[in-house]
Amino acid sequence: MSKRILLIGTFDTKGEEYAFVRQRIESRGHTVVTVNIGVMGSARYVEPDWDADAVASAAGASVHDLRERQDRGMAMTVMSRGASALIRDLYAKGEFQGILGMGGTGGTSVIGAAMRGLPIAVPKVLVSTAASGDTRAIVDTKNITLFPSVVDVAGLNRISRSIYEQAAGAICGMVDMEPESARSESDRPIVAITMFGNTTECVNRCREQLTQAGYECLVFHCTGTGGRTMEDLVRDGMVAALLDITTTEWADELCGGVFTAGPHRLEAAGEAGIPHLIVPGCIDMVNFGGEETVPLQYRSRKLVVWNPSVTLMRTNVEENARLGQIFAEKANAAKGPVQVLLPQKGVSILDSEGNDFWWPEADRAMFAALKSNLRKDIPVAEIDANINDPAFADAAVELLLEMIKSKRCSISS
Repeated sequence: MSKRILLIGTFDTKGEEYAFVRQRIESRGHTVVTVNIGVMGSARYVEPDWDADAVASAAGASVHDLRERQDRGMAMTVMSRGASALIRDLYAKGEFQGILGMGGTGGTSVIGAAMRGLPIAVPKVLVSTAASGDTRAIVDTKNITLFPSVVDVAGLNRISRSIYEQAAGAICGMVDMEPESARSESDRPIVAITMFGNTTECVNRCREQLTQAGYECLVFHCTGTGGRTMEDLVRDGMVAALLDITTTEWADELCGGVFTAGPHRLEAAGEAGIPHLIVPGCIDMVNFGGEETVPLQYRSRKLVVWNPSVTLMRTNVEENARLGQIFAEKANAAKGPVQVLLPQKGVSILDSEGNDFWWPEADRAMFAALKSNLRKDIPVAEIDANINDPAFADAAVELLLEMIKSKRCSISS
């Protein structure tokens, strides 16, 4: 069955390359629609369905003004904003089922912005000169498939033709693939769960029980991107409830670790009004890279080399107290059901009796600050167990299911 694939790029400078890709996609039986983001000149080789003026207009600007200003940075910013708005609108109208773009660093920034505005269900392929090294700015929390261009996206040659053909084949294969698994799970409400290596036992037990109870569980690894991806899905309305077992990203945000999810972590569920069970999982640890990357001011702290590329630092009493205040502030702003569950015998594997991060006074500082700053109507349960003990996982599932049930009852009434 023929699908519609959108090509987005600078057709003024890379029209020949896009004409080649268009031909390869159409040879597979699919229809191509085109969006031009090039502002320097007229489109060549490909007549766009939506030209650069349409893109600029979507951002409240005009290509003529951008050319007059001769400010490349401004032009990229405007076209990124316009491309994002236009592409979202076209997808909402059913104009395409997959998207492909190609470019250098400038084109990649605009195309990447447009792709990041689309739902995860949309196949996305981006051939880029920047598709190596740190690609977080391009991909962020979305499923963008990056193809290293190997050579610059500048003309057709024996290498670029091969790369472009592979990219065209990839997007065709993606749109051809029927999402059977998504359809089979579509009637099961989604529970998002946050996990780290130090909370794996707890999360696995919770996931098994929630799956048996009829929920589809999405588990997110709390590496910064994981937490932000999870919260994006909550904001997109895909998640029915959040079992926030692992909130370690806030320790990194507070202390400058590498796995921060930013200052808005713990906000999405409250904004969406969905049931949110908050657990201070792994707030005993801040993540850095290899031991040599630990900031000088932390070198005298309790450190554990988790593996050659991850060094963990134990949070102290003062930091834990501040984390408790932050967690309370986030929970207090929630518009929906929110509860807190505290493990009295440690918040991670390392924070268990006899292990490297066992420090009950630091944990108690977090718990006390959280409880003293929390809204009086927000329940707090405390379990005399480590976070990875079966009793704690069982209590977490029981509480979350009660919250979901109460939420449903309040809606029906």
